[in-house]
Amino acid sequence: QISDLAAKGEADFAIATEALHLYNDLVMLPCYHWNRSIIVNRDHPLSKKTSITIEDLAEYNLVTYVFGFTGRSSLDQAFSSAGIDPKIVFTATDADVIKTYVRLGVGVGVIASMAIDDKLDSDLVKIDASHLFEYSTTKIGFRKGSFLRSYMYEFIERFAPHLTKSVVEKAMMLKNNDEVEKMFKGLTLPVK
Repeated sequence: QISDLAAKGEADFAIATEALHLYNDLVMLPCYHWNRSIIVNRDHPLSKKTSITIEDLAEYNLVTYVFGFTGRSSLDQAFSSAGIDPKIVFTATDADVIKTYVRLGVGVGVIASMAIDDKLDSDLVKIDASHLFEYSTTKIGFRKGSFLRSYMYEFIERFAPHLTKSVVEKAMMLKNNDEVEKMFKGLTLPVK
């Protein structure tokens, strides 16, 4: 839906992490990397572990994102590489919904680390999972051949400071997103 809206000009930008192959009609620029954390209730057995393995995680029911949304494929790849089928019992597109189900004891949550607020979620234990799952990259895209107004360049740069007007204009001149990927190869993106 996001891709279609941006490709038709009904939305100025598409901001996405997964299913980037659906964005062929857009110029997709890398913004930042992010990873996941495991969240559990304070009385959960995983809350006491200092280091969690994929095998540890496989022992529990999981609550995470819907496939193809917000980095789910990285989770699936990690389990597949270990030859383990995860016990995913509930999926949602919203981290707050996932946190609610964790609080209800439905399962162990696997969500974007940036979706956890230390104050609002102080009842949950956050466990870094960056050693288990590859990071994901969030990109911002706009329709090929678009005329970007100054406020649009400003929005892009505020969202991703390395995407200055001159960098965006250079990327716009490239033929396809493979060339855009090459342009940014070697760039160290911020991690959120």
